[in-house]
Amino acid sequence: MSSREVVVLSVGGVRFVTRASTLQQFPESRLARMLNDDDQEFKRVNGEFFVDRDGTLFSYIMDFLRTLQVSLPTDFSDYQRLQREAEFYGLYPLADLLSQEHLLKPRLEILEVRFSLQEMQAFFRIFGSCSTTVETLAEQITVFTGQQSGQSWNSPFPSQKPLVPLPVERPSHHDMVFQCGTDYSAGDQFVARYVSIKPDNRKLINGTNVLGLLLDTLLKDGFRLISTRTVSSEEKVECYSFERMKRPAGLTVTVNQTPGSSGVAQAKRSQVQKGK
Repeated sequence: MSSREVVVLSVGGVRFVTRASTLQQFPESRLARMLNDDDQEFKRVNGEFFVDRDGTLFSYIMDFLRTLQVSLPTDFSDYQRLQREAEFYGLYPLADLLSQEHLLKPRLEILEVRFSLQEMQAFFRIFGSCSTTVETLAEQITVFTGQQSGQSWNSPFPSQKPLVPLPVERPSHHDMVFQCGTDYSAGDQFVARYVSIKPDNRKLINGTNVLGLLLDTLLKDGFRLISTRTVSSEEKVECYSFERMKRPAGLTVTVNQTPGSSGVAQAKRSQVQKGK
């Protein structure tokens, strides 16, 4: 059968349409042999291959053949059944990956925001169990600093003088600190710190407004607020705890094949681009 020929399969009553080349990704698999009528398990009825297997699980197998990646829903739990289906079709690289559930299952991620107000300044400290999430969030947050006169500190608009952008401080891979508000220096001059959180373009100086934008950003990113508490009543430190189920990076199968061989498959993590 030509690799460009369209193939129709009916798996457990679910219809799939694909190219022969997709089913031939692994030449030694039963799906590849099916195209040559070398496997009696697959019956051709009215031009369609009939397979008496689970059609829902087969959709994940088709996705794997098309992308050579394993990408499963967050709430997926039928790892053993899908592994059994992969073994039935002779897709052993996929079956081997599915046997390593710890690489595929979503993991619980914890994030904690600590916030305190001291006179005209607000201080933030963010802790995260996943360093990648903390790094991504740090790239979204920018502190802008500049000097203003004492008469304009409560203006809702940034100073006309150029503001200098500064990155947040990173004491470790798992936390960051930054602040906003005003701090008096010599005379009637003071340093003003504004905070911007992408994709919002506003520069906010009020700590409560920055906190609201930060919490809203986390909720939109899939986090769920699970608790609020006061850590220190004297220093007025409030703590907001979040959690979310973090999907692992996709697993990509690299197949090194030579003519007449079944191929050697290796799995590797696909790289996640920063800033996305």
